[in-house]
Amino acid sequence: MDIPRCETIAIDEQRASEIGQVVDTIPTLEIGKLFKILSDATRLRIVYALTIEEELCVCDVSASVDCSIATASHHLRSLLKQGLVKFRKEGKVVYYSLDDHHVSSLVHMAMEHVHEGKAVRE
Repeated sequence: MDIPRCETIAIDEQRASEIGQVVDTIPTLEIGKLFKILSDATRLRIVYALTIEEELCVCDVSASVDCSIATASHHLRSLLKQGLVKFRKEGKVVYYSLDDHHVSSLVHMAMEHVHEGKAVRE
């Protein structure tokens, strides 16, 4: 597939400079880490499960996303380190929930994007 491109080079230096200054302010490393952590299918499934049910114990997370308790714990630890989930302990049971509503919004927007894209392609 040929990628459309300009047939001539005509850079608007002022416009490019202004846009470049704004782009330079984006916290690219942090955003990249967020997308990287969500790029794993199991972690994404865990996050989505936590958008459906506000709080789940590790065992319920494991059963919901069809993985072992050890695997669920490993992924929850990664999500916790990145600040995407939080936990509370009640006796011997640990309950996890999303730490930020933006994560839920991001996942739902991504799903909406994918579903809309499929509808357009079909």
